[in-house]
Amino acid sequence: MRFLKNYSENIVKYDLINKFTYKKTVDIPKFEKIVLHFTFKKYEFKSLISSLIALELLTFQKSTITKSKVSNISLKVRKGNPIGCKLTLRKNFMFNFFFKLLNEFLLITDKKINVKKQKDRSFSFIIKNILVFSELEKNYRFFNNLSNLNITLVTNSKNKDNLLFLLKSYKVL
Repeated sequence: MRFLKNYSENIVKYDLINKFTYKKTVDIPKFEKIVLHFTFKKYEFKSLISSLIALELLTFQKSTITKSKVSNISLKVRKGNPIGCKLTLRKNFMFNFFFKLLNEFLLITDKKINVKKQKDRSFSFIIKNILVFSELEKNYRFFNNLSNLNITLVTNSKNKDNLLFLLKSYKVL
């Protein structure tokens, strides 16, 4: 989205420059990619298809199926069986989805985000109710059995302070 890209280049960038000191302009934190990931507890063809279509409706890109690398008897997973689907967004697709995420999900939920993990370069959270998005809510019967959607925002920040300030400037936290 052009608005979000201009906002990041003009406002967020100068806020970061005023808050922290950088030697090069390349060191200024920005979003590199957004990774969306569904996981399945057990393999069902219907849940696989519905999650692939859900990711395509949300982002207008095709997702890939992740397969298990090793077999696990306790989880009843064979080697090579699908265990989820994954999608990586970059550039304009990333800004389009991030704009949709800010408008539809983060404004409605009042910042009740289940944080999965937080590293120096990435911030992950889980959306338990995927039907918050209007595209999926229209087809409730097809998408009502979806598992949790894991979203990872990857940046090029050097430490947690830069990452937290970047997320607060976009009103994610």
